[in-house]
Amino acid sequence: MIDLAVHIIVYGHVQGVFFRASAQTQASELGITGWVRNLQDGTVEVYAEGNQNALDRFIEWCRKGPPSAKVSRCDLDWIAPKAISNFKIL
Repeated sequence: MIDLAVHIIVYGHVQGVFFRASAQTQASELGITGWVRNLQDGTVEVYAEGNQNALDRFIEWCRKGPPSAKVSRCDLDWIAPKAISNFKIL
């Protein structure tokens, strides 16, 4: 059962550094569903749902990103889950 969902905006040098593909891999490993996409302003938007422990670990990963990313900050907004069945790159 899905417990929680979080909407994340990731700021910094986060496009063109495999952030989305790495996020999808990380989400898969943690059993998280949702999606990730690049926004026109250079940020990355993430919607993730899963249990508290998995989401906490995923958020920590988002604060660093893949090796070539330079994350400056993450804005988090806890929201109601939508029961998404997988994790997609949009």
